[in-house]
Amino acid sequence: MLQAVQVSIGRFHHFHLARQLEKHQMLNSIYTGFPKFKLKEEQGIPQEKIHAFPWLQAPYMYAARLGVNKLNWLNKEWCWLASQSLDQHVKSNLSSPVNLIALSGSGLYCGTYAQQLGGNYICDRGSSHIRYQNDILTEEYKRWGFVFEGVDPRVIDKEESEYRQSDYITVPSEFVKQSFIEQGIHESKIKKIPYGARLDRFYKTSDPALDEFNVLWVGGVSIRKGFMYALKAFQKLKHPAKKFTVIGNVSEEIKALLLKENLNNIDFISRVENKELIRYYNLSHAFVLSSIEEGLAMVQGEALSCGCPLIVTNNTGGGDLFDDGKEGFIIPIRNENAIWERLQLFADNKMLRDEMSNAALNKVSSIGGWDTYGDQYSSFLKTIIRKS
Repeated sequence: MLQAVQVSIGRFHHFHLARQLEKHQMLNSIYTGFPKFKLKEEQGIPQEKIHAFPWLQAPYMYAARLGVNKLNWLNKEWCWLASQSLDQHVKSNLSSPVNLIALSGSGLYCGTYAQQLGGNYICDRGSSHIRYQNDILTEEYKRWGFVFEGVDPRVIDKEESEYRQSDYITVPSEFVKQSFIEQGIHESKIKKIPYGARLDRFYKTSDPALDEFNVLWVGGVSIRKGFMYALKAFQKLKHPAKKFTVIGNVSEEIKALLLKENLNNIDFISRVENKELIRYYNLSHAFVLSSIEEGLAMVQGEALSCGCPLIVTNNTGGGDLFDDGKEGFIIPIRNENAIWERLQLFADNKMLRDEMSNAALNKVSSIGGWDTYGDQYSSFLKTIIRKS
């Protein structure tokens, strides 16, 4: 049986996958740009199977944290070299056939070499097709009066080469799958495997206050995430004790737009440790995510695990986690009125909110945390092992 070698420049969902593959006795190793000391809490993965190559990625991340990487040309070059060097590093360490699973952008060279050794190359893409992503964000920035600098053309070229070269492309949601099909990738090459949720970290602890209405946002506060649609919907919401808690780093474009907005009853919190988010989910009556483009936002699973009903766009991948009208609502992108109407419905109808909260808890228990994701990915690998 061919074992799996994973390549992921950052953490993302790949360490959840590594834990699952280790449980199925299918993990050979995982290579990452994260520094090793940051990965000691990754339980369930033998430390000797984690190979850190942080020499470019870690300084890039640190510079971003300090806000000193504002020169876009330098930022792009740094990011490009970090992925390129990790890709080449993994290639130099392969010597026998494996199932190489590489996050898109970091797997062209090592994936091709894995194929030459008699193994398989799976390109794992966490967001929509790179060209679809570039096009829709260019359009969205223009809607708000900004110019999107665009995805680095080198990255687009490399990722499209990965899509062609790989044996399979794994994606987390139907939204992502359809973006690939629209760009000409045959459906037979795409395998959809939705992400899970950490039930050990996120669960119901209490009910939100009866005399308030708390709305929660967790994630980047950006044009890509469609934050302004959620903000304008909240501004329209009628409730005597409404509050909007926004957890995430605010982009420069959103900061400029916020100068003209009424920010009463809105609490911006730049950073909360993931393990501390459980308190915010349990305090909230509704969770909103109005993304224009992404893959399958894992915060949705976290909110569901705490019984917090969702209002999200089609492009969050939420349709692969829950059912519209049962555990929350799925709406079109760029529609502040649709968000407002559903927020007002929750604010005015406690019984409906409670029903959806209970349905959310039941839904997550049926998903099985990350185990279902791991079972499906392992089963998928077993089918391609038989073909190799």
